[in-house]
Amino acid sequence: MKRLEEKRARWLRRKKRVRKKILGTESRPRLTVYKSNRRIYVQVIDDSEGRTLASISNLEKEFKEMKKNRETANRLGEVLGARMKELKIERAVFDRNGYPYHGIVKAVAEGLREAGIVI
Repeated sequence: MKRLEEKRARWLRRKKRVRKKILGTESRPRLTVYKSNRRIYVQVIDDSEGRTLASISNLEKEFKEMKKNRETANRLGEVLGARMKELKIERAVFDRNGYPYHGIVKAVAEGLREAGIVI
């Protein structure tokens, strides 16, 4: 158990270190990614008002049958990018939430870039 506690503590330290440098505004909100064992959650957050502008996860109907993998993450990024365009959001600050920038996290960012969002 100690190994898991240490791993979680390292993840929280990385998360805090990154979060203290990143601040989302209404014109350039913070885009955060969270991964559970089965799901991927992505939110667009305005930190100045403390509200979520848009969100998406693979719990939604069109992603229900898809697994938690890079293809799904890329598609989530593309769909969220389209939603951000509807809200007239062209730029965002990417918060990887303490996760390494590869695999699913990288696929979400690439999907957003394909949708035309500047990260």
